Amino acid sequence: MSLQNNKVFSMLSIAAKAGHVASGEFATEKAVKTGLAYLVIVSEEASDNTKKMFTNMTDFYGVPLYQFGTKEELGHFIGKQFRASLAITDENLAKAVEKHLIQSKTE
Repeated sequence: MSLQNNKVFSMLSIAAKAGHVASGEFATEKAVKTGLAYLVIVSEEASDNTKKMFTNMTDFYGVPLYQFGTKEELGHFIGKQFRASLAITDENLAKAVEKHLIQSKTE
């Protein structure tokens, strides 16, 4: 795991502890549709159906979407079981996580 990936996961951990993460398919979908989501992360292991559904939804609602991490990693760093998707509901935290996600893609 690269240093940037560690930063993404530690930022997710901070967001979760602050109560700014909606995780799981239904909570993530609700956060996007109610305008609370500023960033959506879908696990790289998520089903093609799940990826397509969130891609279409986030495109429609104008929310950035990234495929990142395994289901186990996403769940672990937010203190839950496996998670295929999550939404960050704080604008500043979302921007910080997105910055690290972009950097991790370029490594």
